[in-house]
Amino acid sequence: MLTPDQRAELIRLALAMRQRAYCPYSRYQVGAALLAEDGTLYGGCNVENASYGGTICAERTALVKAVSEGARRFRALVVATANGGSPCGICRQALYEFAPDLQVILVDAAGAVRAEHRLRDLLPDGFGAADLE
Repeated sequence: MLTPDQRAELIRLALAMRQRAYCPYSRYQVGAALLAEDGTLYGGCNVENASYGGTICAERTALVKAVSEGARRFRALVVATANGGSPCGICRQALYEFAPDLQVILVDAAGAVRAEHRLRDLLPDGFGAADLE
């Protein structure tokens, strides 16, 4: 369970990251804030590319930053979009690798919470390391 201060800080960071988005094609700014189990926050924004397959979502940007810094366990993610949009399937799968029970909070551009889920509810029957055994 997040404290009110942790929730507020995650929302603040996700909104700030949204402002850094590089999205000249979709014009859909996304910011993300990921809380590691040790309390460290990692932010990310979407970074589009003219070769659309080269685009990376905000959620995966935050995840890759965290993993590259040594984090492997996560508690919560806030995603900020204009309308409270949800992570795409690729992001859900990437996050599932590390945190199937991740708390996912979706906020709009004003920071209002639009929805809150557990990642495993957003990705039912998710595919993980155990499925490779």
